[in-house]
Amino acid sequence: MNLEQLVQSAVQEFAGVASLPEHEQLKAQYFGKTGSVTRLMASLAQCDPAERKVLGQQYNQVKQAVEKIVNERKTALEDQVLKSRLAAEAIDVSLPGRGMQKGGIHPITRSWERLVNIFSSMGFSVAEGPEIETDWFNFTALNSPENHPARSMQDTFYLDAKDELGKPLLLRTHTSPMQIRFAKNNPPPIRVIAPGRTYRVDSDATHSPMFHQIEGLWIDKNISFADLKGVYLHFVQAFFAPQAIQIRFRPSYFPFTEPSAEIDILFQEGNLKGRWLEISGAGQVHTSVIRNMGLDPETYTGFAFGSGIERLTMLRYGVDDLRLFYENDLRFLSQFST
Repeated sequence: MNLEQLVQSAVQEFAGVASLPEHEQLKAQYFGKTGSVTRLMASLAQCDPAERKVLGQQYNQVKQAVEKIVNERKTALEDQVLKSRLAAEAIDVSLPGRGMQKGGIHPITRSWERLVNIFSSMGFSVAEGPEIETDWFNFTALNSPENHPARSMQDTFYLDAKDELGKPLLLRTHTSPMQIRFAKNNPPPIRVIAPGRTYRVDSDATHSPMFHQIEGLWIDKNISFADLKGVYLHFVQAFFAPQAIQIRFRPSYFPFTEPSAEIDILFQEGNLKGRWLEISGAGQVHTSVIRNMGLDPETYTGFAFGSGIERLTMLRYGVDDLRLFYENDLRFLSQFST
């Protein structure tokens, strides 16, 4: 093999390489298992000792020369790639800086805080509870025993884990379990709200698999529907202020209240003027639920209500699609930053 020709061939071939992958392929032709330089060095084993010493020095010089050619071309190609990236990612330092953008509170959080402030001003405590709930607290203690038809309206997400009764744990479908949890640890009079996240298998323009609800409960002696109406009317007028609001009660059914009602509101001005809109379910706490609280229904009565925080927020700000709250679109959310 002509040693000088081998080096010149390497010079010419590597000079024509235009990319790093091509470089690796050509390098294998010289230093791979069957490469030119590899075969050259392996041929020394066939030489006698005296000849091997002389040829070994020459072959090493050729090997070092080709390695230098390979490495220099690789370095040049890497520099080209770096320069191309720098040119593509160049920053125009003459442009003005972006500065700090003003953040804001999410509209759902705004409503949550507004709700807490309004009910706190009426003497209600605020309670929070677990989002992973037991079947007993979520359904049975609220007068919805197993196989009760009302459970089908609250299809939710179940876990593989079991509670102490052997029932699967679940993501709570409402914040109503806090009625039982709070009452078991706090003697009457009980006046509490429980805002929080809840979960159901729903997803459309007005429903989300995860949503927020506020539960209200007032247990004491001689609490009636009149108290419920007074509290809720004060709440909606404060929440939607300065708009004038009327409320009405429509007979309905909930397993944990009796009698039960849907609460509608009527806006007397603005885009929704003249329309009755449902915003809450409510009623007198069922005697079975009061017993599950550890209280005597002959002594104590009360009312409970539940409202979707997203629903209230949509009405307050004129939002027509609940999903906008969770798409993280800054064009939408920035409207609430001022």
